Amino acid sequence: MSEQNLAVLYVVATPIGNLQDLSPRAVAVLGEVSRVAAEDTRHTARLLRYLGLQVPMLSLHEHNEAARVEQIDACLAAGESVALVSDAGTPLISDPGFVLVRELRDRGRRIVPIPGACALVAALSAAGLPTDRFTFHGFLPAKSGARRAQLEALAARTETLVFYESPHRIRDTLADIGAALGERDLVLGRELTKTFETFLQGSALELVARMEDDPNQARGEFVVMVAGAPRREKGSGGEVEGEVLLAALLAEGAGVKQAAGVASRVLGGARKAWYARAQALKDAG
Repeated sequence: MSEQNLAVLYVVATPIGNLQDLSPRAVAVLGEVSRVAAEDTRHTARLLRYLGLQVPMLSLHEHNEAARVEQIDACLAAGESVALVSDAGTPLISDPGFVLVRELRDRGRRIVPIPGACALVAALSAAGLPTDRFTFHGFLPAKSGARRAQLEALAARTETLVFYESPHRIRDTLADIGAALGERDLVLGRELTKTFETFLQGSALELVARMEDDPNQARGEFVVMVAGAPRREKGSGGEVEGEVLLAALLAEGAGVKQAAGVASRVLGGARKAWYARAQALKDAG
């Protein structure tokens, strides 16, 4: 095998707080590569110093990722392996790297994941919410109108919903979750693996009130996990009857809003959830 074929882009997960969570394999890879592509080189420099490593770095973030593709591909072509890291956790999970990995894979380069910390997986493992089915939606929109619209579109989903959120928006996001999704079980994972790691459980509005009473609970980075919509039993005013009723109403010329209102009155449940299902049926033709 040629030296070029041995070159690898390693996608390396780094700690989300506790530096002891870095795996021995990740340490070995970081010490062997020719250079490290880092979201913030200053942040990664601290990690490398902690490990006693001196490795050349180049920045790779959302504003220059496309421009870095040729440079990193040239390294691989020369037989020089590269490690891709983000500031914390697994690259590409709400972090840069997708453009690079997709392009290099299309070019036939070898991509090797070095697994490790990931905030959403860590949070779900300790939340006590159903994990047989969940969807991850990254960060919700910054503006309340767009944020609430996205939440309302998810209202009928029955799997656990997972989001990331920053401290300066967490109260507003919780308020919008309460307005769009209602009184559902919700768990916040805060400052995971760090000194003040906390899990808060309750409804969205209960957690807003708790933060009002104790502003410290609104500090740090958050993983927001929301229970899915209740699953209705088929044959008892549930999924089958709901789909049939909505389809019939739409076929008779009723609008989505009108169909949702009728379904809510006849079968129960939130009007917003029925609206989302009716809109999905209409979009599907």
